Amino acid sequence: MPLTDTEIRRSKPADKPYRLSDANSLFLWVTPAGGKLWRWAYEFEGREKLMSLGKYPIITLAEARERRDDARKMLANGLDPMAKRKQEKTEERSQMEGSFQNIASLWMDHWAEGTSPRHVESTQRRMEKDILPALGARPLTEIQAPELVALAKAIEQRGARDIAERALQTVSQVFRYAIAHGYAIRNPATDFRPRDILKAAQTANYARVDARELPALLRAIEVYQGTHITRLAIKLMALTFVRTGELIEARWSEFDIEGARWDIPAGRMKMKTSHIVPLSKQAIAVLDTLQTLSGHSEFLFPGDRNPAKPMSNMTILGALKRMGYKGQMTGHGFRGVASTILHEQGYNHDHIELQLAHAPRNAVSAAYNHALYLEPRAKMMQEWADFLDRAQRGGKVLPFRNEVA
Repeated sequence: MPLTDTEIRRSKPADKPYRLSDANSLFLWVTPAGGKLWRWAYEFEGREKLMSLGKYPIITLAEARERRDDARKMLANGLDPMAKRKQEKTEERSQMEGSFQNIASLWMDHWAEGTSPRHVESTQRRMEKDILPALGARPLTEIQAPELVALAKAIEQRGARDIAERALQTVSQVFRYAIAHGYAIRNPATDFRPRDILKAAQTANYARVDARELPALLRAIEVYQGTHITRLAIKLMALTFVRTGELIEARWSEFDIEGARWDIPAGRMKMKTSHIVPLSKQAIAVLDTLQTLSGHSEFLFPGDRNPAKPMSNMTILGALKRMGYKGQMTGHGFRGVASTILHEQGYNHDHIELQLAHAPRNAVSAAYNHALYLEPRAKMMQEWADFLDRAQRGGKVLPFRNEVA
């Protein structure tokens, strides 16, 4: 008689394993430990075989019968059901090894070396949120340009055009890695440009005050009622005009106080080459004060909620808003202010551009610029700091003597 669910549920383990038979050679194998395992007995090319169909109750009686019937159809077509299943698992495993997700993981491990932790974290987050759900399970070599177009446009539709373009860049990097290591022979992300499928990007103009408004801003920073670390972060940004990410991820190990210089490693720089920031006396004074506040931390500006990470990149913008500069000034704006005033004062364009880390550099030119421009840049940075001091105290922008033009 065929098995029933009631009979299966009531079955108890015994000292020795036993079987409860169903129709067409399907049976339930009950172990002394209480396990209940579905088995199907069949014969192929004169050999008796036993095929596992799963464990009860995960596989119900009805599902076990369905699996048995599928296997019987294969047998009727001259195929060995167990051999067929083994082949399918091998193909599935091979497919997974060549899946976009697997190759992307290999790329991430390789690419993360020497890249700033914050950049790695944001890229990983973008990968997990936007890219892997769409492409992760797909064999990398089968992915075509229309799939990447669909991925990018889906991201754009939620109002994240910039993220859509970055996602395409990340996908392209994965394919380049795959080609270099023999996993693929072409990169479908190169079949089109982001502008071919995405709306035109809005030009980002970083808000900044003009020279006449600078003294009031400097006084507002000096009396800022927020945390001391945030106030000092803004002061150091004004004195060094580095990028926001370069500032907030600054580590004490990067600073040579006696040598009056800050060496930012290549992995944290947009241009991917190391950058030297000469430190003025005023910048060193800020660092001396910071030592008492965050000298115990890896970071100059540890986060409030998690000191093991740097402060949020929105902290400085939020502070400027609380000072009354919403829409008028950003952390990045200090770069524009410094560039404008230094150029107006007649400083050497190359010195300014190098200090802003705009200048294109390779290993040879970086060494050359380091040797040739470090001294005049140090003088320029000290005179810039002196100028800021006078502007804050005097309440108006005063000309300053350019000794290195």
